[in-house]
Amino acid sequence: MTKVLLTLHVLAAIVAVGPVTVAASMFPPAVRQAGAEASALGTVRLLHRICRVYSGIGIAVPALGLATAGAMGVLGSGWLVASITLTAVAAGILIAFVLPRQDELLGRLDAGKPVERSGTAQLAMFTGLFNLLWATVTVLMIVRPGSTTGA
Repeated sequence: MTKVLLTLHVLAAIVAVGPVTVAASMFPPAVRQAGAEASALGTVRLLHRICRVYSGIGIAVPALGLATAGAMGVLGSGWLVASITLTAVAAGILIAFVLPRQDELLGRLDAGKPVERSGTAQLAMFTGLFNLLWATVTVLMIVRPGSTTGA
């Protein structure tokens, strides 16, 4: 059962978190382009929809991760606690900063208002932090410091 849970956890991470990290990273430059070319607005809408939908699906990643950790008996391990904490921080950044700013910028474009570069730069910063946290969690999941089975 552990192998099935681990497989589902990894697949969920690839299928759900991967698209969010890519689409969120592409969003700020797409907004800047849409400010200059109205034809690029469809791309901005699509990237925002990908972020919204796949972030919802991404809830499966920590749920399956906790089930896997429970099956493996590693819930108290330091690397797992750190991963859970970083995952919660990444989710918080996505929910509190990335998605609302995407909503705001898309609203400005829809209303025909200009988008300042500072708005897209700030969104890019939060998106980069979100992506960095997920990369760190991925490394922790692979290396598992202090684990007898880690690298």
